[in-house]
Amino acid sequence: MTEHTRRTVLRGAAGLAAATALTGTTAAGPAAARPAAEPTDRQYPFLEGAFAPVTEELTAFDLPVTGRVPRELNGRYLRNGPNVLGLEDPRAHHWMLGEGMVHGVRLRDGRAEWYRNRWVRSSQVAAKLGESYPGPVPPDDFPCNTHVIPYRGRILALQESGPLPYELDGELNTVGTYDFRGTLEGAFTAHTKYDAHAGELHAIAYYPAWDHVRHLVVDPGGRVARTTRIPVRDAPMMHDFALTEKHVVVFDTPVTFDAAAAEAGALVPYVWNREHPARVGVMPRSGGAVRWFGVDPVYYSHTLNAYDEGTSVVIDLTTYPAPFDVAGACTDGPHAVGTGKLERWTVDLRHGHVGRRTLDDRPQEFPRVNEELVSRRHRYGYSAAAAEMSVAYLAGDGNPPDRAFSDALFKHDLARGTAQVHRLPRSAAAGEAVFVPREHAVQEDDGYTLAYVHNPDRGAADLLILAAQDFTGEPLARVHLPGRVPLGFHGSWIPDA
Repeated sequence: MTEHTRRTVLRGAAGLAAATALTGTTAAGPAAARPAAEPTDRQYPFLEGAFAPVTEELTAFDLPVTGRVPRELNGRYLRNGPNVLGLEDPRAHHWMLGEGMVHGVRLRDGRAEWYRNRWVRSSQVAAKLGESYPGPVPPDDFPCNTHVIPYRGRILALQESGPLPYELDGELNTVGTYDFRGTLEGAFTAHTKYDAHAGELHAIAYYPAWDHVRHLVVDPGGRVARTTRIPVRDAPMMHDFALTEKHVVVFDTPVTFDAAAAEAGALVPYVWNREHPARVGVMPRSGGAVRWFGVDPVYYSHTLNAYDEGTSVVIDLTTYPAPFDVAGACTDGPHAVGTGKLERWTVDLRHGHVGRRTLDDRPQEFPRVNEELVSRRHRYGYSAAAAEMSVAYLAGDGNPPDRAFSDALFKHDLARGTAQVHRLPRSAAAGEAVFVPREHAVQEDDGYTLAYVHNPDRGAADLLILAAQDFTGEPLARVHLPGRVPLGFHGSWIPDA
C-alpha cells in the first residue's frame, strides 16, 4: 500500500460500502435522513443525545433574545462539527467522519439578524443532496468538519490530513476549495495559528503516507511562503501544535497510522502504539533542526496557547491519560480511560527536560485564548465541559463525571491559579467558548465569551453571550435558535470588516 487517500485511509472500505445517499431534497433542506434508532444500551453515543445529528438546513431571521446583545458585536459567530448525512447503518459511522456542518448566528447593532446551518458542499455532500458540484473534484475531497476560521476576508472550513480547506461565503454557502493562491501542496490542518503581530498563518500538516510532518507558513500576502519537513516515524497523528514568538512546538504522541487496519477497512486506522515513544519537538520558528524531549505516554488534545519565557517554552494544553483509542472500542467514536484536563508543560531548553503540571483536573476540553495573544504570554484561558462529551469519550472502565455538575464554561486565571465556573443546567451541553475582545480593550479579558449551549427546556440551542469580566454573572444575552446545535468541534468569531 504505497498511496493513501482520505477515502481509503479514513473511511476504509467498509465505511465506503455502507455510505448511502439521500433520495431527495425539500425546499427547507435535505429530505429527512433517518437517524439511527437509539439503542437502549447507548451503543452509539455519538449518534444520540447532544451528539445526535440534525437532518435539516434551517434559516431563521430576527431571532428572539433574552437580555441584550452588545451593540458592538457586529459579525458572525460560526462553529463547525461533524453532522452525518444519509446514514443507514450506524456501524459504518465514526464521529470524526461525519460531514461538516457550520452553524452561524449573524449579530449586528444589538440584534440577532439570522441563524443558518449548512453542510459543507464537498463532492460527496453535493451528490447526496442531489446538487451539482462545480468543476473537477479535488484529491482527498472531504466536507471539512473540524474548524472554521476567518482569513484575509475569507471564511475557511478546515480539516486535517489531506483535504483542502473549503471557502464559505457570508451566508455559509460553499464557494469551493481554497489552496492559498495555488501554493498549498498536500495536506493541511484543522488547527492553524495566526500570529496577528506578524500577519502569518502557521500550520502543522500530517499525512499517513509521509515519513515526516510539515510546518507551513502562510505569509501576509496569503501564499505558503515556507515549508519545513520534520522527519518522524510511524506516521503519527498530529491534531494540534503550539506557536511562540521564537518557536514551533510539535507533539509526537503514540497515536500512529496502522496500514494493516486501513487495508482491512477500519473506519479510522489510527491506533495507540505502545512501541512509539511520546516526545515534544521544539524548532526555531524560522526553520532548522528540531530538538526532541521525551515525556511519559499521554494523549495530547488541544493547545490553549504558548509563549517563550527566558530559555524555556511554556505551553498550556489539554491532555487525556494513556492509552487513548482514537478509533473507539466497538463504538462510533474515541475512547479514553479518563477525562480531559488542563496542564502546563514547560520545556526547559537549557537543561533539556519537560516539566508537567496540572492546572485544573476537572473534565474539560476545547481550550481557547484571546486570539490577539496567540504566541505571546497570556493570563486568561477559556474552556468548556459537557457531561455528555465526557461520558461518550470514556471507556467502559472509566470513571464518569457527575452529570448534575458537569455542564459548565470555565475562565482560567493562569497568573493566580484560579478558575471561575459559569455553571449550566443539567443537560445544557456546552460547546467551545470563544473569546471576543471589546474594541479598544486594554485589559486581556475585556470582552465577551460566546458559546452554543443546549437549552433543555426548548429542546434547541441558545447562543450564550457572557461578559468575560463578569463570567459567573447572568448572561448578557441568550439568543434563541430555532433548532439544535449538536456537540461538535471548533469555531470562530468573524468580525465585520
